[in-house]
Amino acid sequence: MAKVLLQGNQFELTLNRLSAQLIENHGDFANTVLIGLQPRGIYLALALQKRLENKLQKTIPTGRLDITFYRDDFRRRDEPILPSALDIKFSIEGKNVVLIDDVFYTGRTVRSGLEAMLAFGRPAKVELLVLVDRRYSRHLPIQADYTGIKVDTRSNEKVKVKWPEIDGEYGVWQLTENESKAKE
Repeated sequence: MAKVLLQGNQFELTLNRLSAQLIENHGDFANTVLIGLQPRGIYLALALQKRLENKLQKTIPTGRLDITFYRDDFRRRDEPILPSALDIKFSIEGKNVVLIDDVFYTGRTVRSGLEAMLAFGRPAKVELLVLVDRRYSRHLPIQADYTGIKVDTRSNEKVKVKWPEIDGEYGVWQLTENESKAKE
């Protein structure tokens, strides 16, 4: 049975808490940008951008980073990986970058994101924000600076985040491998 981890008001409260933590650490965002990792980290980045802009009454530079060609499994798949849209209309040179993804698991996606991001300049500092941290599964020594929730999962389980833009609702579920295949 799928286990609900976040839904409805809890999801909203978590997004509001993350945006408040960002304001606490970055103030007016004069030297900070948000970059969402494709494909699904961009929805978290956009949700946070909206909240930050409402609270700060200013535009927060937010980009979408495609990591397809930086993945370490790029050439190991049977089917080719299709790249996502890349949309970064600003330089990150000397900026504080908040790299954003929805689910943090092995760290390999984040490593790819760090490498891809350097094509846009050398940031002053990079922080990682994730909605869900699947603990005890790291392949690389990377940790999040901001975390919505932490969950313990087995390797045969998945964490599914739903976004209104593509799924029609907010929510986070923990699924077994069989449940995950049935939902696809």
